[in-house]
Amino acid sequence: MKPPLNRCMVESLNRFCNSTVKRFSSSTILIFALLFPPAAFAQISPPGKISMTSISGQFIVTGSPPMSPLAGSPRAAAAPGLVRLEPALLVVSAERIKESLWRALGIDAKTPWRGQIYLLLHPAQSLDENVAVLSRQTGGGWSYGVQLPDVVLQTRFARALTGALLLEFANRDAQSHSAEVPAWLADGLAQQLFPDGLPGFFLSAPNKIVNGMPVARTDTTRRGLDPLAGARLVLQNHPALTFEQLSWPTAAQLNGDDGGVYRASAQLFTSEVLKLKNGPAHLRAMLASLPQCYNWQLAFQPAFRENFSSPLDVEKWWALQTVSFVARDPGPRWTPAVSRDKLEEILSVPVEMRVSSNALPAHAEVSLQAAIRNFEPAQQAAILQTKLRDLGLAQLRMAAPLAVLADGYHHAIAGFLGQRDPGAPAPRATKHPAPAPQKNSASDTVKKLDALDGQRRTIEDTIKPDVLTP
Repeated sequence: MKPPLNRCMVESLNRFCNSTVKRFSSSTILIFALLFPPAAFAQISPPGKISMTSISGQFIVTGSPPMSPLAGSPRAAAAPGLVRLEPALLVVSAERIKESLWRALGIDAKTPWRGQIYLLLHPAQSLDENVAVLSRQTGGGWSYGVQLPDVVLQTRFARALTGALLLEFANRDAQSHSAEVPAWLADGLAQQLFPDGLPGFFLSAPNKIVNGMPVARTDTTRRGLDPLAGARLVLQNHPALTFEQLSWPTAAQLNGDDGGVYRASAQLFTSEVLKLKNGPAHLRAMLASLPQCYNWQLAFQPAFRENFSSPLDVEKWWALQTVSFVARDPGPRWTPAVSRDKLEEILSVPVEMRVSSNALPAHAEVSLQAAIRNFEPAQQAAILQTKLRDLGLAQLRMAAPLAVLADGYHHAIAGFLGQRDPGAPAPRATKHPAPAPQKNSASDTVKKLDALDGQRRTIEDTIKPDVLTP
């Protein structure tokens, strides 16, 4: 049961115009930028509880053992996407979430924090409890309290921590007015960086004992897939929210009762904003200027003036992004880094080599060019047919630049084998059968493959490593 707000807190909440309460109401994440005295803040963390401090000192977790009866109930064990919060594990999760968030925004991990974040655990009363983020101003700056049930949905937990960290960053130079973090940014970053089931971020306490050993169920997600795959499935069946709708989400949308359209739209919008020229730097500038503005729109436009000269330009750009996004292949796509690794794997040919007749075979890999130069025709054909198939399948899931390269390799191999390129127009129907495609020579094919390898190296130099894992 959450402690009631005292009179000063209620009055502060009423004074803080309804906009912030609406954006973070319902059973998602509640961020109250309240100005209330230390006595009111202390009411949230009664004495006599266990306290743990994270390695950086920024996060302080308080909680009282044992966990709530709900934490070990069969109903909670059967519910998907739940995490059982325990102080010692929560401080580790908080640091990992912060590290990943700062990396996405281009913030140096060594930058000192200025606001302490108190993670206040209480026994869960239901599996659908609110998560509240509260802030207060002290003489030396700002501090934050995050009220968390000890059993909470991973989505809700990720957005709460993301929202609190964004608020702490935005308020570092704030005076009397706290920042108003846009809901789409907190939700979008949480969806993009911490998808449901991603191991490593959500450390959950064991929920049962087997043969005297604590056991916890772990749901894992395959890594390397496009983090926007889930958003694509939603937005293929429902139109994305407009920028205006994204700016003013309803309670039902925040709670996910709209089929996930708001969350998918927020994730896509945040992802595309980060891809803009100097996108992370502009987001940091927007966050820093939020305390000087009474709504985030007034901070967004100056920060992104390099990209958008007016709000109408934002609407036009966003409309183009949603159309382009939905028009892409509906299957789950690989990230650029995984696409690079998959293409490299396809283009290599495994072989066994012996240094001498009595030596054990050693496994090695050679290029397609080496296979074309040195292998017998029958062996060549078997290997290259397999490579054609693999390239055709992988191309549909690769990131755009590498998908184009895969098509080039496919065309070169098909030409060497004397096969008609599947992307070429079909021959017109005539009385006489169409002549078989001209087979390219080995030397011409090797030159084409060499040129494609050069393009591949250039593209690979621009690919950043995946950061989905902590």
